[in-house]
Amino acid sequence: MAKPRGAPPLLHPRPHRRLLRSPISRCACLLLAFAALLLLSSLHQVVRVDVSRTDPPRQVSSDQLWASNGYGYHACVTPTSGYKVQGKSDSYMTVRSNGGLNQMRTGICDMVAVARLVNATLVIPQLDKRSFWQDTSTFKDIFDEPHFIKALEGDVHIVSDLPEGLQSAPRARKHFTSWSGASYYEEVKELWKNQKVVHIPKSDSRLANNGLPIDIQRLRCRCLYQALRFSDLIEDLGKKLVERLRSRGKYIALHLRYEKDMLAFTGCTYSLSDSEANELRIMRERTSHWKLKDINSTEQRYEGNCPLTPNEVGIFLRAMGYPESTWIYLAAGEIYGGEKYISKLRSYFPNLVSKEMLATKEELEKFNNHASQVAALDYIIAVESDVFVPSHSGNMAKAVEGHRRFLGHRKTITPDRKGLVELFDLLEKGDLMEGPKLSSLVTEMHKYRQGAPRKRYGSLPGSKGRARLRTEESFYENPFPECICLTGRH
Repeated sequence: MAKPRGAPPLLHPRPHRRLLRSPISRCACLLLAFAALLLLSSLHQVVRVDVSRTDPPRQVSSDQLWASNGYGYHACVTPTSGYKVQGKSDSYMTVRSNGGLNQMRTGICDMVAVARLVNATLVIPQLDKRSFWQDTSTFKDIFDEPHFIKALEGDVHIVSDLPEGLQSAPRARKHFTSWSGASYYEEVKELWKNQKVVHIPKSDSRLANNGLPIDIQRLRCRCLYQALRFSDLIEDLGKKLVERLRSRGKYIALHLRYEKDMLAFTGCTYSLSDSEANELRIMRERTSHWKLKDINSTEQRYEGNCPLTPNEVGIFLRAMGYPESTWIYLAAGEIYGGEKYISKLRSYFPNLVSKEMLATKEELEKFNNHASQVAALDYIIAVESDVFVPSHSGNMAKAVEGHRRFLGHRKTITPDRKGLVELFDLLEKGDLMEGPKLSSLVTEMHKYRQGAPRKRYGSLPGSKGRARLRTEESFYENPFPECICLTGRH
């Protein structure tokens, strides 16, 4: 049977524990049964003595904690020799980008690639103002619009707005099929035969992760990592905050997904009070576009679908060997429960800082009520961090990981949430204590989850039809091999 994606290579505790609990055969003699029980009891005591040590985690070298190794791989986005400059087109494509910041960013770059495939002029996309964050920012509030247009001028013709003569012209409206390939867009071209303008109401995940021409894949990378630069206001403050962090030493950027909407959407209520769990349930039921309402929180957690709690993150990072003095930048929105839960993480790492602690009140005033612009600051600080750790997968976690791979495989530690739950439960029962034994188990579990070069994962075993496309690793999470090459090879 194929090993599940990201499964820990050595830790398989469940079969062993079931073996110890297996009943003694009824036909065994009483003396043998009594002796076996004594032996099991003594072994249990030995195990408890071994794993219940409360010593500090084992010492780990600085290189093991902070160093990354790209093994000679580097970014490669130069078009192939057959790639031609695209001229102006009198067919226009308008787009409404949907979702949060990073869902919009990747969607915009998908639309750039689609405009190339259908030979249409792309009008600067409208941003989502109706999502959970209710951000009224326009494209040029978040991105450097002139740079975006200029950087892609040899790939796609992009304009700020429709020509005056087409402002009130009738428009076709088309929902592109998710994860579509180049052949699909060859057929879609026909839309522009009868209409000058086609409007696309959603931009997310409209292109396949795999199987596209290499020049289209490299165009997606040039767009996301080079052309779609943040506005000067955001870039300048982001760089200042990175410098202020670096003046204190190396730092971890922690994307802590423990906001109210995240917990409500996933149905994850472990460690919360009954009243908090009920508050999240009500929010989920009242949010009409969240389709799943009845969620078993326990099942979610054991399947690895829940974000780590602040306390679990503290346990995890200490077990990985990071000392108490480590600086941690909190890349997150408002943490649910506030200080009640964040204090548990701070008890492990007192040097826990946020943008509100690094920036002055005056510096942040310009970003008030603009969640996407604030998220852009977090993105810059996360990409530039010495180590990036996401507590849950999501659009930002995937985008940051992919960007860090593109920049030389900067260290990104992706927690094995499903594997960690088993260890956290042993801690809770008292069968395991924080210390060298836990550190050994956790570090072994994450040996191959630290952002080293590898090809993008395909669909999960057993997935069929179009449903399999949903299980593929996102192109923007790992643009290897199309946009990452070995030194000297392109």
